[in-house]
Amino acid sequence: MTAIGFIGLGNMGLPMSLNLIKAGHQVTGFDLNADAVQSFAAAGGHVAADAASAAQAGEVVITMLPAGAQVRQVYSESILPSVKDALLMDCSTIDVDTAREVAAMAAAAGMEMLDAPVSGGTGGAEAGTLTFMVGGSDASFAAAKPYFDIMGATIVHTGGVGNGQAAKICNNMILAISMIGVAEAFTMGERLGVDAQTLFDITSTSSGQCWAINTYCPVPGPVPGSPANRDFKAGFTAAMMLKDLRLSQDAAKSSDTASPLGSEAEKLFSEFVDGGNGSYDFSAIIRMIAAR
Repeated sequence: MTAIGFIGLGNMGLPMSLNLIKAGHQVTGFDLNADAVQSFAAAGGHVAADAASAAQAGEVVITMLPAGAQVRQVYSESILPSVKDALLMDCSTIDVDTAREVAAMAAAAGMEMLDAPVSGGTGGAEAGTLTFMVGGSDASFAAAKPYFDIMGATIVHTGGVGNGQAAKICNNMILAISMIGVAEAFTMGERLGVDAQTLFDITSTSSGQCWAINTYCPVPGPVPGSPANRDFKAGFTAAMMLKDLRLSQDAAKSSDTASPLGSEAEKLFSEFVDGGNGSYDFSAIIRMIAAR
């Protein structure tokens, strides 16, 4: 049994922390949301009064926070002043520069922070099948892997600190672009008189196949588990996809990388979210495309 401090018990952090509890670890958690804290406590979690107390309680400290500003603040104000020797793992999706800055702060305090963003949505968090993209030293990765294995199914060491974030935003830029293409194709197919199931049967087994079709097809019917069959209740919200696309475009600029399709995807998701659709699954963008 390991004592783990878990800061950030949101839609992703809560089920991740509960999987650690189920595996027999002692998890002390903190979140500003009272309902999340109540659910955490009901599952056997130990509730901390604040982020610093959660960090102090752990040999391992995991953060799962909304953005880089929160990660920097929690590390500078709560974790680093309170912890002297712990394995630090940030599973938030943030910008590469902030991940590396916070890691440098941790290194100055004598500790290493792994940046370990995830892919797989809330379903993957609940099932313990997330993909972790982990940046950090070989030694720290090896020490952290048993905990990642509890929360995820695919654990990839991407190289140095910050590379986890870089891999995550590249992956999600591909996903956004492919989902828009799938949405356009299925909308066009419908208008040309091709049945959605027929188009799925073809595209899911030929050169057009991709995750956005085979696993997350944005029309009702072909993939029973896709959000399209439950009024686009989110597994991964459009607002979160827009956040990742903005991170990808910031990285494109800082690395002097041309990204015309990523840029256009950001514009389309911005329009969709600004239209009041941020809480829907990102695949619901087919509704905006179909309405044009």
